[in-house]
Amino acid sequence: MRNSSSLLQQFYINEEQSIYLMSHEDAQKIKDWIQLCEDQLAQLGFSDIELVGKGAFGFVFGGRSETGLDYVFKFSRINLPQKVQDRLEEEAWMQARVRHPFIPRLFEYARLARQSVLVMERAKGLDLDAYSLREGRLPARLVVKIAWQLVEVLQALRQHRGDQGEMPVVHGDIKPSNLVFDPQTETIKLVDWGSSIFAQLDAQGQPVGTGSLGLAGGQAGETNARLGDIFFIGDEQLNGHLSSPRFDEQGMAATLYALASAQSCRYGYQAIPATSLGLPRAFAETLQAMLAGDLPTRRAAGDRMLSQGHYLRRWLLPELQEPESRSTLPIWVADSKEDLETVVYSSRKSFLRQEQVDLGVLAEVDDVELDKYYRNFMQGMGATEKAFLAAVSRLGKYPLLGGLAIHWQKEGLLVDSSLKLHDPALKKSFVDSVNNLTALAQAIDRQEGVFKCCMFDARATRHLEREDPGQPFIPPDDWQLPYEVQPAPVVEDPSRSHSYFEDGEDPDELLQLPQAILREIAILNQLRHTGLIIFEVLPRHLKVHSYYVLLDAEREEELKACLQRIKAAIPQITGLGVSGFMKMPYKNTRRLEKIDALADDFYPLKKITSPRSVIPRTPSVSSKKARANSQ
Repeated sequence: MRNSSSLLQQFYINEEQSIYLMSHEDAQKIKDWIQLCEDQLAQLGFSDIELVGKGAFGFVFGGRSETGLDYVFKFSRINLPQKVQDRLEEEAWMQARVRHPFIPRLFEYARLARQSVLVMERAKGLDLDAYSLREGRLPARLVVKIAWQLVEVLQALRQHRGDQGEMPVVHGDIKPSNLVFDPQTETIKLVDWGSSIFAQLDAQGQPVGTGSLGLAGGQAGETNARLGDIFFIGDEQLNGHLSSPRFDEQGMAATLYALASAQSCRYGYQAIPATSLGLPRAFAETLQAMLAGDLPTRRAAGDRMLSQGHYLRRWLLPELQEPESRSTLPIWVADSKEDLETVVYSSRKSFLRQEQVDLGVLAEVDDVELDKYYRNFMQGMGATEKAFLAAVSRLGKYPLLGGLAIHWQKEGLLVDSSLKLHDPALKKSFVDSVNNLTALAQAIDRQEGVFKCCMFDARATRHLEREDPGQPFIPPDDWQLPYEVQPAPVVEDPSRSHSYFEDGEDPDELLQLPQAILREIAILNQLRHTGLIIFEVLPRHLKVHSYYVLLDAEREEELKACLQRIKAAIPQITGLGVSGFMKMPYKNTRRLEKIDALADDFYPLKKITSPRSVIPRTPSVSSKKARANSQ
C-alpha cells in the first residue's frame, strides 16, 4: 500500500513547482538565493542581470559585461547533494571539448562564495519549447531546417577526437527546451550539457575509447550514461544501456516530432504519427521509423537521417496557406493578456496505467530526472497514455483557467470542458494543443473510465501553516477564498449543469474532508457558477487552490456565506493528502469517436524542389500495420 507522502508527490504532473505554491519559508529561501546570485554577478561588473531559465540541477542567469558582451551564468542548485553539484564542473569540462557554430562557447567554470558557476556565450533567441508554445505546430519548412542543423551537430559529436583517439561525445538530453532558437536567422544552439558523456560504443555497437574515459575504465557492461528528460530520450538510454551516439539520434527524432506536432514529448507517435503532420513524405516516414520501429528499423532510419540529412538544407519548401485550425473542444479567449501562473491538477491517473512495474530494478539509480519523472508518473503506462498526460501538462504552460472531464465508454468518448485562455496571441498554439489532447484521448484503448483535470492560478492559492502536525490549521481573520462575479444568461435546462459529485469519489485522492466542508460544497453546487476547490494537506502546510466565478450576481451573498463557512471548518481537517472538486458551467458535452491513429497527411510533393532526392522513402510503421490489417 502506498503511503500518503508518496501520493502527495503525484499532485502535480511533471512541472517545476511554482514559487506561489511553496511554503513561505521555502519560497523565501529561493528568492534569497536568486538575489544572492544576482548580487554576486553585479559585484563582478555585470549589468542587465535576469533569471532566464531553470532545470533539475541549476538556475541560469543572463548578464552583460562592461564591454557589451552577453553571457549566461549557470549556477548549481545549492540544495542538491555535493556530488550532484559537482556535475557542473564535469558539464563545463565536457562542453569545452566540443567546438561548433551550433554550440555556445564555454568561457570558464568558477566558484563564487562556495557557489559553482559556469560562464558561457549567451545564445540569441528563445528555446524551442517556448517558441513552440507561442507558435503551435511549426511549418514543414522550419522543421526540416532545424533537422539539418541537428544532423550537423550530431555528426560533429560522433567525429570528436580526443588525445586518445576517437571519442564520440553524447549530449544525452536533446529536447526543444535545450535548443535556443534565433527567429531572425532561424539557427539553433544546443545548450545544457549536464547529461553529456563520452560514448562507450560507437554507432555500430563497437567499443570505443580507452582508459578512464572509455569502456575499459569501468566494469564491463556498466553504463556511464545519465538520464536526460525521459519525455524525449529513447528506450536504450532509459533502460541503462551502454552509452552510444544512438542516444542523441533518439533525442533528435523526439525533438523534431514534438516541434512538428506541437507536443511536449515523444510518445504520441502511435496516435499522431509523424506521417500525419504535413511533412515531406520521405522525411516523415524516416522520422516515424526512428520513433516507432523495432531496434533494427530505428537504427536503419537513423543511419539514413545522419548520412543524408545534410542534403535537407537544399530542399525548398514554400510555406503553405493552411486554413485556421478548429478546436475539437469549445474554448473561450479573454480580450486581453492576463498574467497567470497556471497549475494543472489532474486526478484518476491510475486507470491509465496498463500494468504495475517492479521499481526495484530502479531503486539504486540516483538521478534527479528519474526521481522527478519516472517513479512518480510514468511507470506502467503505454506510449499513448504517457503522451496524453504530457498533453494535459502542456495545457498548464498556457495562461489558462478551467477544467476538463473525459469519460471513456464502449462506443466512444464524452468530453465536458470549460477552457478560458487569457492571451489572444496564443490561440493558434492552444488550439493545436487541445486537438492533440483529444486525439490522444480518442486513441487510448479503454472501455470505461474517467479522467479529470482543472487549471488554476497559483497566485490565487491560499496558504496556512502550523508548527506541529498534531495542531489544527487556523485561518486568520483576514484569510479569504477569492471569487469573481460574471453574470451569464440563465440556462433553462438544469441538467446541463456539470455537478461536482456526478463522477463519485476519486480513488487517487486520499484526503477525507470533514462533513462541514462537504455540506458547503453541496450548497455551492446549487448556485450557478463555475470553478474548483482543492485542498492539499502536508504535515505543516495547507494549500487551498480555488477558482470561483459566480454566474448569478443576485446570489453573491449566498456564495460569500458558503466560502466563509468553509473557512470556519478548516480547523476540522485531519490527515494528509489531496481532495478536490470541480464544477463547469454547462455540460456542452462533445461526443468523440475512438480512433487508432490520425490519417497520413504529407507536404505536397510538387511543392518541393531540390537538386537531388534524399532520404529514400520506406514504408512507415503505420502503413505496414494498415496493410497487414487489410490482409
